[in-house]
Amino acid sequence: MNKKVLLVDDEPDIIAILKYNLEKEGFDVRTATNGKEGIAVANEFVPDIIVLDVMMPEMDGIEMCIELRSLPKLQNILIAFLTARGEDYSQIAGFDSGADDYITKPIKPRVLISRLKALLRRGGVEKVVEETTSGLRIDRNQYAVFSGDNEITLPKKEFELLALLMSKPGNIFTREIILDTVWGSDIVVGDRTIDVHIRKLREKIGDHYIKTVKGVGYKVVI
Repeated sequence: MNKKVLLVDDEPDIIAILKYNLEKEGFDVRTATNGKEGIAVANEFVPDIIVLDVMMPEMDGIEMCIELRSLPKLQNILIAFLTARGEDYSQIAGFDSGADDYITKPIKPRVLISRLKALLRRGGVEKVVEETTSGLRIDRNQYAVFSGDNEITLPKKEFELLALLMSKPGNIFTREIILDTVWGSDIVVGDRTIDVHIRKLREKIGDHYIKTVKGVGYKVVI
């Protein structure tokens, strides 16, 4: 079955160019011109990956991403921002809203397609079974995290980051290993990406679980 892509952008020329090139590569493509329409199409189409702009009418990309991550049917879909907004604060807002990647325009279609294929490969990695440490329980088959009897909802990248750290409690994971394992060596992300995700994880699971090893990386405290 062909991978399904939803393009959400209010610029018709960009939609047309990307749709043409993605379909040439065998993708099944649907489109929308704003966030509200994008959510409606996503609910019906259930794509494998959504590529969306930040600045759009009616509902912008950040709002759309947050809404998608709140919907059980769609919360684990891969999401990549494709936008001309390259400022640090825009990228942080994108990742905070639950995005898996943040890509700045202009970008050649073939380069974008390579990025999307890499994201899809990372998203398709086989999940392992339940791991427990320090009062936290993570079930990768169910894509769920529990603290006692309480389930903690995490966006995809936060979940994968926590799962990596919990796979070897007490082991220090360098920033390079984290980037390569969670985002992939062919995915280009900013230096602050890991820090943003660690901060969001600490807000949700508690400050005491993840320890920073200054100048090296992070580990889960046993």
